[in-house]
Amino acid sequence: MARKTLDELNLHAKRVLVRVDINVPMENGHVSDATRIDKIVPTVSEIMKRGGFPVLLAHFGRPKGQVQRDLSLLRLVPELEKVLNCSVIFVADCIGPAVEAASAILGPNQVLLLENTRFYAQEEQNDSNFAAELAKIGDIFCNDAFSVAHRAHASTEGLAHLLDSCTGRLMELELKALEAALGDPIRPIVAVVGGAKVSTKLDLLVNLIERVDHLVIGGGMANTFLAAKGINIGKSLAEHEMTAIANDILVKADGCSCEIILPKDIVIARKFEANAANEICLVDGCPDEAMILDSGPATIAQIINIFEVAKTLIWNGPLGAFELEPFDAATTAAARKASALTKNGALVSVAGGGDTVAALSKAGAADGFSFVSTAGGAFLEWMEGKDLPGVAAISRV
Repeated sequence: MARKTLDELNLHAKRVLVRVDINVPMENGHVSDATRIDKIVPTVSEIMKRGGFPVLLAHFGRPKGQVQRDLSLLRLVPELEKVLNCSVIFVADCIGPAVEAASAILGPNQVLLLENTRFYAQEEQNDSNFAAELAKIGDIFCNDAFSVAHRAHASTEGLAHLLDSCTGRLMELELKALEAALGDPIRPIVAVVGGAKVSTKLDLLVNLIERVDHLVIGGGMANTFLAAKGINIGKSLAEHEMTAIANDILVKADGCSCEIILPKDIVIARKFEANAANEICLVDGCPDEAMILDSGPATIAQIINIFEVAKTLIWNGPLGAFELEPFDAATTAAARKASALTKNGALVSVAGGGDTVAALSKAGAADGFSFVSTAGGAFLEWMEGKDLPGVAAISRV
């Protein structure tokens, strides 16, 4: 279904309610990583440039419907003013007469920041009356927070039914990247799925095997699949209760002509710590007292060979214990190869998820990918083939 963008709306003299994700990390009362604030600049700046008045709606932390001053958005004002290069007016509420009055008198080069929407329990309940109170503040609703689009909240879904609505530049960019990867991608397609547990990514695996040509499975998830095939994995992290489901996935993948890539050689150690004594062995050579912490060089070479013939790559999760050197080798080598191929125009690469972003950044490869999403849950649910309420609500014809 069609979605409106900022291009299709007259913003002049309009109060634009912009749902943003500025749930940034803090240290000693100051923003320690302003990445999420940086990403809202294109949308907010364009609204002001075209004569509109941005009113920011956002959450911070998990106050669970209670006012918690340590979760107030007031602390973000200095960073917002620095990044947006304008005056940021803060109101210690997100609905009511004071908010409506502040919105009505906004001037040029000013942004209005409203208090944490999750101070109201009605926000997460997607209460229609609460959404109507929010709608009184603005003329247009612009959703620029894909990262919370999987939540059917008043400020992400409810508002879209009450005001003329559109995507912001960040959400527009994110959706285009994801649709390019799974909507109508260029084949061959390879997906990399790693991390600790099969159980948390079961829907993702089932959806991907029906859509991709090659599926690389790494991390603790790979151990579960190896155990399902009767391979001894020693003391490795695995979900032994999921082995029957893992076997079902292998059978289904074969029927879908999806090649599943599991480690053929492994890096093992007796201790789960950085620079632990380690060795490389064939996948069936793990001693009972050892654990698998990464894929070996032969597996890395196989993955790189697949990348070289692929046209589209989707990546979610590391291939090994990337946080501990030297067990980041497979993730780093594969990430750098994907980055280089993308920079050369040979590959469209989309990655997302918290550990994924951290792993690609650690490898120095994130900047080379076509798109790296900071949206954890929303990215995963999109890849699982689920409809996201915040996207569906602004996709009405």
